[in-house]
Amino acid sequence: MADELDTVDRRILAELQADGRLSMRALAERVRISRANAYARVERLTRNGVITGFRAVVDPVRTGLTTSAYVSLSVRQHSWRDLQARLRAIPEVRHMALVGGEFDVILLVRAADNAALRRVVLEQLQAIPGVLATRTFLIFEDAENP
Repeated sequence: MADELDTVDRRILAELQADGRLSMRALAERVRISRANAYARVERLTRNGVITGFRAVVDPVRTGLTTSAYVSLSVRQHSWRDLQARLRAIPEVRHMALVGGEFDVILLVRAADNAALRRVVLEQLQAIPGVLATRTFLIFEDAENP
């Protein structure tokens, strides 16, 4: 699909990534196409799975999640599929990725405080069958990519 994206599609994606609440009228004006063309392109990009959804980006600190950490997991070989379901059931796990390198999985964990983070790591993550080891990296400051 990436080969099928033209310059206008890429500009639409950039505008929607910057502000997913843009009206079709505003989007069309910014990209310099008709509103009908904007509707058609956004619908096509959504139908083809390029646009997978729209969501609000929330400041975790303002919602009471003042402690964040990346937690790496070393896991038993072939346990990723079962592990995913268990990790999705932990609300503090905000992102997970299977990676190559020193460890197997990396998680973004957001918790109310250090005690809550400790409970997630020691009582929930380490209790999952197939998890061999964890390593926690506290986040002191988040910086978004523009």
